Amino acid sequence: MRKYNFYAGPSTLPVEVLEELKEEIADYHGEGLSMIETSHRSPMYDRVHEETIELFHELMGIPENYKVLFIGGGATLQFGMVPMNLLKPGTVGEYVKSGSWAGKAISDARTIGQVRILWDGKDSGYTALPDPVSLKPGNDSAYLHVTSNETIGGVQWKTFPRTGEIPLVADMSSDILSRSFEVRNFGLIYAGAQKNIGPAGVTVVIIRDDLAAASPENLPAYLRYKIHAEKNSLYNTPPVFAIYAINKMLRWLKARGGVAGIEKLNTQKAEAIYSVIDGNPGFYSSPVEKSVRSHMNVVFRLPSEELEKEFITRAKDKGMLGLKGHRDVGGCRASLYNALPLEGARALADLMKDFAAEKG
Repeated sequence: MRKYNFYAGPSTLPVEVLEELKEEIADYHGEGLSMIETSHRSPMYDRVHEETIELFHELMGIPENYKVLFIGGGATLQFGMVPMNLLKPGTVGEYVKSGSWAGKAISDARTIGQVRILWDGKDSGYTALPDPVSLKPGNDSAYLHVTSNETIGGVQWKTFPRTGEIPLVADMSSDILSRSFEVRNFGLIYAGAQKNIGPAGVTVVIIRDDLAAASPENLPAYLRYKIHAEKNSLYNTPPVFAIYAINKMLRWLKARGGVAGIEKLNTQKAEAIYSVIDGNPGFYSSPVEKSVRSHMNVVFRLPSEELEKEFITRAKDKGMLGLKGHRDVGGCRASLYNALPLEGARALADLMKDFAAEKG
């Protein structure tokens, strides 16, 4: 029996994608070897590499003056690469501190140069976000960095700041390709693959050409966006298998109506869970301000930790895994990434209703 995976990451992948990977694991399209083994400079891989880049452009509406890069090191490496490449002497990197992941990006940036926190959600316990219109970068700003979705706190930007000439940079690791937005309003977007678009092992960086070209020459080669852009992400051996799996995932997404189709499905999944929380206010509670509730990571509490433990055990017995909240905040968390089927969200919602009726 296939279980419902509510873990915050690595996340569930579509059965159809897993079956294709299984079918091709030993012999890719009759080539006599697998995609794991082939050279990253072979025609066999080159077709996958180029098609994956094209699919990102098509599905996200990425303008021609942006590069799609595949880089190792996870989104965590980008916490450092962003300021290394964009934070020039005499400028300041501006950040919105919306939660744990934004905090880690800020911490790494401070080892590189000057940082200014434009807004800090500490007073709300990181359960709210600022009005995007209120965020005005300073004249000395090199960029404004936001974390589009906080997996631990369960807050998500619904609209983004407009920063004019100042590049807007976003960590979209947990909601890339889950909803529509205008890429042209950003200077740089980065996302670890393991939430919505594939297995762990590769980070996708979408960067405007002028920003990539301006990488400082005094950085090691691998840490310069310019090198990755000029070499089409083939400066060294890229994470071939992870990119190949992303290709399968993007094809799967395209066949289901693209971003518009998956956004509709993601909304239905989130509403199924939030409706139970709101419909049982004496039993379930969500600390997040309603206007910024995440559609990817639904965080909620029960009346006691004992009931939370019992609920998580009950869910596990019914084939629903990964519902324990992050160790820093406790409670429960249901991650509803792209590949989680609607039936999984509905099954969880039904369990929540039954549990509340029994224990409330």
